[in-house]
Amino acid sequence: MDRAQKQEAIETLKGVFDGAGAVVVTHYLGLTVAEMTDLRGRLRTEGAQLQVVKNTLAQKALNGSIGAEGDALFTGPVAIAFAPDPVSAAKVATQYAKDNDKFTVIGGFMGQQVLDKASVTALATLPSLDQLRAKIVGLLQAPATKIAGILQAPAGQLARVIGAYAAKDAA
Repeated sequence: MDRAQKQEAIETLKGVFDGAGAVVVTHYLGLTVAEMTDLRGRLRTEGAQLQVVKNTLAQKALNGSIGAEGDALFTGPVAIAFAPDPVSAAKVATQYAKDNDKFTVIGGFMGQQVLDKASVTALATLPSLDQLRAKIVGLLQAPATKIAGILQAPAGQLARVIGAYAAKDAA
């Protein structure tokens, strides 16, 4: 890789780090191509990506912004999982790490904050952005539905009483 390609890779990684809600740093030693493809497919369905990175290029892209603790994450065969949503990449990566012993989550970072393995696991237990939106919509719709039901109840009761009198008179 020549100097221009390295500079381009660093700029690409800077864009990834800036645009990601959270970056999950993983080790993938021993995974087959089929297993990596499966992991990438799982991440893609959640709107996330997996990228194998060169440690020195990742450290240069971070430029010390997350400190020595963050730079220490980039040792060995590293792949990063990232998405605009902070939760989706962490969910898929931790679930895949549970299913496959060769894939391990080392840590990660959100903005300037470095996350250890336990923090990434805790992040994975949070509901995703879509799930939170669905809960909010449900909470907003529930009172309106109850009010509509309450307002319709007297009219429905009145209609049933009139219907009963009509049926009584007809008989």
